[in-house]
Amino acid sequence: MSKLKAWFQGPQDITEAEAVEDYAVGRVPSHYRWPIPAIILVLLGNSTAMFWFSLGADISYQVGWPLLLLPIGYMVVFATLIGSCIMKMASKEGLSLNLMTRGLGFGYMGSAFTSLIYAINFIFYFLFEGTIVSHAIANYAGVPVNSVTGIAIFALMGLAAIWFVWKGMSSMQFLQTWGVPIFILLFGFCIWQLTHHYPSVGFGGWQPKAEVDSNALWLVMNMANGQIVFQGLMATDYGRFARPGVSHKGTATIMLGMLIPIVVVMLFGAFMAYTLMPHIQGQDVWSLALDPGFVFPLIIGLTGVLFAVITQIRINVLNLYSGSIALSNTMDMAFNYRPGRQWWMLLVWLLGVVFYVCNILQYTGTFLSITGILTNTWVFIILADYYVCRKVLHLAPSDFVEFRKEYLRMWNPSGVIALCVAVAIGAAGVLGVYPMVYASFIAMLVGPVLHVAISVATRGRYYFKTFPQDMQTNWKPSDAYQGPKPVFNPLLSKEAE
Repeated sequence: MSKLKAWFQGPQDITEAEAVEDYAVGRVPSHYRWPIPAIILVLLGNSTAMFWFSLGADISYQVGWPLLLLPIGYMVVFATLIGSCIMKMASKEGLSLNLMTRGLGFGYMGSAFTSLIYAINFIFYFLFEGTIVSHAIANYAGVPVNSVTGIAIFALMGLAAIWFVWKGMSSMQFLQTWGVPIFILLFGFCIWQLTHHYPSVGFGGWQPKAEVDSNALWLVMNMANGQIVFQGLMATDYGRFARPGVSHKGTATIMLGMLIPIVVVMLFGAFMAYTLMPHIQGQDVWSLALDPGFVFPLIIGLTGVLFAVITQIRINVLNLYSGSIALSNTMDMAFNYRPGRQWWMLLVWLLGVVFYVCNILQYTGTFLSITGILTNTWVFIILADYYVCRKVLHLAPSDFVEFRKEYLRMWNPSGVIALCVAVAIGAAGVLGVYPMVYASFIAMLVGPVLHVAISVATRGRYYFKTFPQDMQTNWKPSDAYQGPKPVFNPLLSKEAE
């Protein structure tokens, strides 16, 4: 194998069982690590998702040009920082973030709740992408999108995505490698057709729907805030396959390799919406112009439908994969049930089919607020645990994260209470007690502060049930620490030498 090819290809000397399960509930071994370019190539499926076309247009509707660059810049900067930190942790441990959550302040049953939160995110995105492609096919064929035929289209497209991702990272890497040039070719043809048949509307024409005030600015920042952590989480599901010694520079490269194309797609989403809007016949041209399932068939007909199908499959394999990882961990922790990662993809697909009849595109703003409250608070608590409780306060080891049930308590009140309180405060905003646009920001700040305070108050006693003697550590607990302590293991020390 040439060196260039090796950069973009994962390990080949693996068994079929390894490829299918992809270490969903265990540590990724050293022989199953991937080079950074290969990981970026897989994540490009996320970068070219139809969701970003829609989100770019939606943000521009709220604040116009150039203010739309403010939430986009915020998303890129903070998603890179957060993603590079949690990805380095995941690659060092060889664990998904769901598994690390067990030892990072939640306990193994507490982390079942966070894994379920994570899975709900991917069910929504699976629905979102599947809805777009189903709309594209249905609109072109003249079929009502919520008819039995429309539901069948959604179901069949979901099954196609399952077929591609059944064998895990290996099959996804093949799909994304060949999907990138196909996407570039078809998208380039779409933009060529658009600019040759419609007068282009440049940045100056990207005007907001209404007057831009502080509420509009907070709204778009809130939409971006719902992505700063989630994009890092998605990247971490694949970044855990990076070599254990990868630097923050390496993990930041992975994040930027995914995020920069996202920015390009978002700007093109706004460009297409404003260019087509004067030529769309309908009562709500704003909504139609941000729906890729309507826009691409309008511009390039049947080719636009094929483009939507190819793009949808590429992103939904990522949604199915990450959703299956999250559900695997949820059921393993809660019920010790391990039917296999791939079977949980079928549950994600089934839930998508059941809820397809809801027009989820109209709930994007609310969903991004909710996901910002849930996922941001969860991950900020984990980061506070790792960098404050462990590295600064020395309440637990910072050189390894334990995930095995036999060594952990069922519940760690520090993370669980902090998350519940912060989410309750955020939910009050969603329910209208205070403006919803502030909810995710308040929750993600309250959670980690409360977690550190409770961890200090409990003196770290809830991290371990018994300390794992098979893990080498340089950790020396402080006098205040009251939990199980490491015991010197001469055999482990001799092996380390």
